[in-house]
This record gives sequence, structure tokens and C-alpha cells, in this order.
Amino acid sequence: MAIYSIWVVEFASIRHFPESFMIAGTAGGQTRRLPYTYAVVQGEGRTVLVDVGFAWRDYAKALVDTMGLDDWQPPKVALGAVGVDPETITDVLITHAHFDHMGGMEFFPRATFYLQERELTKWVWSLSVDARLKKLHFTVNPADILHAVKLAGEERLRLVCGDRDEFLPGIDLRLAEDSHTWGSMYVVIRNDGRADSEDVWVLAGDLVHTFDNLGLAGPTPGIYTSGVAGIGGQYALLNAIDRMVNAAAGDPGRVIPAHEERLGERFPSRVTAHGLRVTEIALATGTKSRVK
Repeated sequence: MAIYSIWVVEFASIRHFPESFMIAGTAGGQTRRLPYTYAVVQGEGRTVLVDVGFAWRDYAKALVDTMGLDDWQPPKVALGAVGVDPETITDVLITHAHFDHMGGMEFFPRATFYLQERELTKWVWSLSVDARLKKLHFTVNPADILHAVKLAGEERLRLVCGDRDEFLPGIDLRLAEDSHTWGSMYVVIRNDGRADSEDVWVLAGDLVHTFDNLGLAGPTPGIYTSGVAGIGGQYALLNAIDRMVNAAAGDPGRVIPAHEERLGERFPSRVTAHGLRVTEIALATGTKSRVK
């Protein structure tokens, strides 16, 4: 019996994104489509969102327009593809503070947001370092950090300190310290609710960008590869990947990358009228498909 339905919903994409940014050690000028996504987890009377995307303006617009952003849609349109209104979101789990994962908090007025304490405080610190080191916080929008602090003052941001078992029924949070970012976290969903679950899904955020990182595609099958962008370096990223695969009982196919174009090749999916894909990772018992 499955507790939760899980959908990965695209809200924008870059058609020609450098492959070398996603897979360390990739040579040449090859590109691939990079989708920007939300993950929706629905069940147990809750609609939970993993990451909030970004508003296409100011910092985010200046950055992504240089890379050829395409088809951006607001959450009301993108999430509407699976029948979800942003105002019904109860809980938001933010995997990390990069602009494309934390920049859209304004769109979810009734949600409570959860972020690792280390992720917030270390970005505050890094924004204060010498200007010569400013590449340290590339892709982090200072306005998003300020917004998060404001939400904390309104009791709508809660900081998580490290791993949390049973954060919500059947959902565990795991810290991957000093990996992709200072306090990235991933979400483990035990979809049968059991401690020794046989139905585990892991939402990886940017700890995994693509199936290639998991050894599921590319020239080195079975071998992990890290993404290039990371605070903690290659070992920390590879170790985080191994932990996620272990959490999924050794099955890398149950670790879901946020930016993987090919999810629709492995799971039921459809493309919306806006050219954006909705992928159905799991369905709660008794729930109708949103892609068929």
C-alpha cells in the first residue's frame, strides 16, 4: 500500500545546457536540455513540495536569460498540470538555497518552509567574505537569504538540524554537509510507511543532476560521477550519492535527480501544452494517474 503520490513537474528549461556542468570530467562542448522542476508529494492529508523554483525576474532572470531559458511558467500553471494549487501547499522542503530551488517562496503563501540550519547560516557567512571570493556564492541570490530570514521572523521558516527520522509520516530528511552546498539535504520517502521499507524513493535535489551521476547512463555504467558545482568537492558529492543509493536499498533507479531530462523514459509522463513534462514517480493507493 503506497502512502504518497510523487510527481516531478517541470516549470522551465534551458534547451542547450553544457553537459560539463552536470558531469565532472566531461570534455568537449556537448549540451543537453536542463529542466527546472518541483517535486510534489501528496498523501496523508498533505501536499508537500520539494523546492520552490524561482521567480523569473531580477537576479534569476539576469542569470538564466544568458543561458537561454525557455518556457518558464508560474507555479499556478506548472503545478496545475497535476491538479495542485500553490495555495494548498502545506509544507515545503528546500533541499538547498541556490536561486532555482529557493527563489520562489513568495508563490506559496500558506506553506511552512523547512531548510537545514547549516544551509542558511553558512550562506549568510559566505555572503560576507572578501569580494575576491564572491564566486563562492555564485547562484545564491542574497534576496532569497533575506526572504528566508523574514519568513523565520513570521514563524513560517523552520530550520532543521541534521538528519530527521519520520519528519512527516514515512518521510525522513538527511543532511549532506559540505557537498553540493554547505547544508544540502535529500528527502527519503518510505512509501509503505515501514522502517524497513521495500518501497523507498529518494528526492536528491542537486546532489544528483542526471542519471549519469548515478552510473545509470553515460560511458561508465555502475560508476558514480559528481557534478562540477559543489562547495565540498568530489569526494563529498560521491559519498552523498552512495548514501542516497544505500537509502534506496542499493537501487540507483530510485534516486530522483531534479534536473534530469530523461525521467520520462523511466516513468510514466506526459508533456503539457507549454512543452513541459510531468513525470509520475509513484501513486498513492487509490489515486488516479495525472499523466494518463
